[in-house]
Amino acid sequence: MTVSLVAPAPAALARQTIALHSKSFAMASRLLGERQRDQTAIVYAWCRRTDDAVDEERADAGTLARLTAELEAGYAGATGDRTLAAFGEVARERAIPRAYPAALLDGMAMDLAGARYATVDDLVTYAYRVAGVVGLMMTHVFGVLDDEAVVPAAHLGIAMQLTNVCRDVAEDWERGRLYLPDELLAAHGAGGLVRALGSPIPTRTHGAIGATVADLLALADRYYRSADRGLGALPWRAALAVRAARSIYRAIGGRIARVHHDVTAGRAVVPRATKILLAAAATARAAASLPARALRRRTARPPRRILELHDVPRL
Repeated sequence: MTVSLVAPAPAALARQTIALHSKSFAMASRLLGERQRDQTAIVYAWCRRTDDAVDEERADAGTLARLTAELEAGYAGATGDRTLAAFGEVARERAIPRAYPAALLDGMAMDLAGARYATVDDLVTYAYRVAGVVGLMMTHVFGVLDDEAVVPAAHLGIAMQLTNVCRDVAEDWERGRLYLPDELLAAHGAGGLVRALGSPIPTRTHGAIGATVADLLALADRYYRSADRGLGALPWRAALAVRAARSIYRAIGGRIARVHHDVTAGRAVVPRATKILLAAAATARAAASLPARALRRRTARPPRRILELHDVPRL
């Protein structure tokens, strides 16, 4: 048997990364054209790289400095690292503002600093930095028919991150992190819960945590609905993939609700059969929009509007 010593192309490695770490995104990305699918995977792989680096046990301020230097090198085309080089190529070709991946690193810095979330607004700021800007980067990969897609793209990222927070409460707790805002926990009778980090989640707080998760999922739904308003401003294939990803990810919240928002009930997972049905429904809705799209005959282009944190409406 002959073993190939040729390393996989960066796009192939990126597709492997997205398939390994996010089956939901991997399924939705298959609805894109090949080039956009590859570029989507490359952006995801860079985001995953930063997240993994910050989650390492020995991550510190030096980790963030290294990630910042890598980002600069990627944008400058001055790196021999295949993942960074591929991301830099996509960023330059698609005119992705450096402010977006830089904001993601600001979110990673919040994790490294052990940020505490006193208010819902604090959590939404974090969600924008680690996920809202990913939605914004994707508007550059996909192109937009007009800039009406930009704010909804940020809102979709925020909605997905709020869903992540609700799904991962128990896992994050074990890693010494609590993203649930204290103002919501206090309203439900569990203020100051962060002081219990390092020990098992107190049984007496399970009800308050569940109620807080329910509140955050309701907030996520508002952001998902806002995100839907931008679908018509995306090219058809991109809108199809985004609608599928949105539907699959929102279904995670439904799975959490089915166990009465009990964060100790295990990780919420959407079955593959359900994902296929949701992707099929997204395809049907996208197909129904084709006649109206044909009348508009607009050409996709990179967004002209660059968002910053203060530009993103809070819901």
